[in-house]
Amino acid sequence: MGQLNQFLPFVLMFVVIYFFMIRPQQKRAKQEKEFEGALKVGDKIITKSGLHGKVAELAETTVVVETMAGKLKMERSAISMELSASLAKK
Repeated sequence: MGQLNQFLPFVLMFVVIYFFMIRPQQKRAKQEKEFEGALKVGDKIITKSGLHGKVAELAETTVVVETMAGKLKMERSAISMELSASLAKK
């Protein structure tokens, strides 16, 4: 019983860390993957660096974005899910 009482705080700490840090991070990563997969030609997007544009072409891991300055090829992961969603709501 004494050994269990010594070990219990470590188990509780791990459970708290899992539910407040690890699990939300995994959920967010899953949402971002779904967002990247749901992109289609014509979607208006904002990149994580702040570039605004419209999706012109899609490839497996890359996307061609049409901006005022021309077309740019970038990774799908460079597109911000939050900023693009706020742009779509407007």
